[in-house]
Amino acid sequence: MTTLDIGCSRYEHVAGLFDGSISIEGADVRMHSADMPSDIFEKMIRDRAYDVAELGLTYHLRLLDTGNSPFVALPIFLARVFRHSAIYINTQSGIRRPEDLAGKTIGEFGMYGHDGGVWPKGILSDEFGLTPDQCRWVIGATDWYMPPFDFIAQPHPANVEVQPVPEGDTLSDMLERGEIQALMSARAPRCFVDGSPRVARLFPDHEAVERDYFARTGIFPIMHTLVVRRDLLEAEPDFARAIFEAFTRAKDAALDRLRVGMVEMNFKTTVPWLTPLLDRNRTGLGDDWWPYGVAANRTALDTFCRYFHEQGLSSRHIAVEELFAADLLDT
Repeated sequence: MTTLDIGCSRYEHVAGLFDGSISIEGADVRMHSADMPSDIFEKMIRDRAYDVAELGLTYHLRLLDTGNSPFVALPIFLARVFRHSAIYINTQSGIRRPEDLAGKTIGEFGMYGHDGGVWPKGILSDEFGLTPDQCRWVIGATDWYMPPFDFIAQPHPANVEVQPVPEGDTLSDMLERGEIQALMSARAPRCFVDGSPRVARLFPDHEAVERDYFARTGIFPIMHTLVVRRDLLEAEPDFARAIFEAFTRAKDAALDRLRVGMVEMNFKTTVPWLTPLLDRNRTGLGDDWWPYGVAANRTALDTFCRYFHEQGLSSRHIAVEELFAADLLDT
């Protein structure tokens, strides 16, 4: 039996793989995790530390654009988040609406074009006419000093000004001081979490805005996928579907726990009013609100690939069919 080392965050929808209640046919699975998903990305890209690993969609596309990616993705989407909520502003910057971001300096977490940045930039361009070249960009970490990631290529168009965070500084502190006027980050900055009056979201009622966005577009933005070493799939091609089916069972089990829990108002959780929230989500997003497979996610994937190219992160518009293992394109 083949041993599979899998690097993945401990999401509730992979719990069955971590606790061993769900297995992968033909494999002895060893699950690994890390404090942050980007730690997993770095280990996989630098060291091929795992056979299978969570990987941000933008990292996967960057590697594909080289024409020689060592990984093949499976249409498993481990992290997805509506991203209107990922845009933070300094309240004294004069920014009141998306168009006011033009001419401003914006921080971005980790790299120019991280998963939590590609989506809001694309949405702002599509819906408000604001393009990245109208702004200046500072790249770093939110709550601790970190230079931009150095384990993946970070292209950007020549007409877009991008620079690293000043040594020793953080994007959270720069936002609160007004040295950057806005921030796009998958991680909420400490100044916002701590309730600073100098920091707010660009879209204060982001849930209503995001629900309207989904109702109009059908897009639940995808952040992270799952990749397999290409050499492993060439040697064991059946693993693509076996891994896909196991992760799907784990995800379905997580959703079932929530749906079944609605009978008892989900009293085993610590989240008040979780049941009515789930009821609203099922009404708006459907009974399987976290779908895997290509067909159910094609619009979101097409849109992300378009944004990725429009933002100058790839040399060409990569097609959805290029993203995933060929024998899973029918999912």
